[in-house]
Amino acid sequence: MSTVGIIAEYNPLHNGHVHHFREAKRLSGASRSIVVMSGPFTQRGEPAAVSKRTRTEMALRMGADLVIELPVAYAVQPAEWFAFGAVALLEATGVVSSLCFGSESGSLSQLLPLARFLAEESAPLQGEIRRRLALGESFPAAYSAAAALVWRDRLDEGGPVGVAAGAEGPSGRTAGPADMSGAGAGSASPMNGSGLEDLLRGPNNSLGLHYLIALRRLGSGIVPLTVPRLGAGFHEPLRSGASIASATALRGLLREGGSLEGYMPEYSLSVLRREQEEGRGPLDWESFRSPLLHLLSTRSAAELGGLLDVGEGLENRLLRIVPELERFTVDGLLSALKSKRYTRTRLQRMLLHILLNHGKEEFSPGALSQGPGYIRVLGFRESGRTLLKKMKQSASLPVILRPALCSHPQLTRDLQASAAYAAAFASPLRSDLYSDYLKPPVMV
Repeated sequence: MSTVGIIAEYNPLHNGHVHHFREAKRLSGASRSIVVMSGPFTQRGEPAAVSKRTRTEMALRMGADLVIELPVAYAVQPAEWFAFGAVALLEATGVVSSLCFGSESGSLSQLLPLARFLAEESAPLQGEIRRRLALGESFPAAYSAAAALVWRDRLDEGGPVGVAAGAEGPSGRTAGPADMSGAGAGSASPMNGSGLEDLLRGPNNSLGLHYLIALRRLGSGIVPLTVPRLGAGFHEPLRSGASIASATALRGLLREGGSLEGYMPEYSLSVLRREQEEGRGPLDWESFRSPLLHLLSTRSAAELGGLLDVGEGLENRLLRIVPELERFTVDGLLSALKSKRYTRTRLQRMLLHILLNHGKEEFSPGALSQGPGYIRVLGFRESGRTLLKKMKQSASLPVILRPALCSHPQLTRDLQASAAYAAAFASPLRSDLYSDYLKPPVMV
């Protein structure tokens, strides 16, 4: 029995996700699937539109056998740590044989050799990233430009740049056809610097690259696969007559009160409608306006400066800008803070760390490099019971179905994040605020 791993947010689950899920099962030939899913807050620093239990139900109705939670310690981090935490969880299950992710390129032929090269974290790469950050570039721009530069230097030196079938794969074993699966599979062709920057401008390419880097650093035997992204791009608006749209566009439509019919499978739509009718969503940053304003009004610059991603004078800018806003909105605050160096995503993550009181030391690279401390089960189908039984023998981390029976600092942060999220519901109940303790895993 083979199992394919999928890393997702399903925010919300739409037709593009269904296509990816089906292709992941087809490409891998797997009979079972495990989804690692973000909890109440997402990698771009936003509250999920609906709760993690709701999105777990959507995933199970789609056909996923088991859904596990990516701890908030990793879920709200830049791509490197988001990918590392998620891949480490799949590796820790001991049952996952392949990982399938979406990409703009639809091919591993260029991503694999690049991952081999960048996994070394060469001193020139890190030095160039620091230099560009000091010049005011955002981290994504600095990373892609630095990677392109050191890659070009390697080409100029005549160093190794390609991985083809039969060469060393991401885990150090011999790479077979599966390592090069997806559209455009085959031997790699060297990229020049500009080609690499173009490749990494695709957000799914960039995130997929970090999955491959994480596999290599973990010495994992999980085989990577990729599926070409279909339909609208990440920032593209809705297209008339299309059935696949980006989750970003769909969340925008939700905020405007529009219907997502035609863009989501019926089971996903029905679950979404139920949550809307019961006042449990959709949520966005403005749902957290009051608690965020309270925190920004009662903390000193020194207190803010001790939190993750608050630095380089941002604490002082925050305390200066908030009183200047005629009407406080999170969108208005983000617009006032945004600059060439600080992207909206980077600033949103900073606000999340303020909202959730995430300290620098607790979420430092040294702490994150230790990996997740447990496997938290959010839900499963009847077919997932077989996976759970197998994981009890194979998993290298504790498998948690009842959080009350486990004690771990990362889990404490997960429970706090869930309570903070539910507090933004229209009329939060005890069962919402403490659902992690009071409700069993979702079963379909």
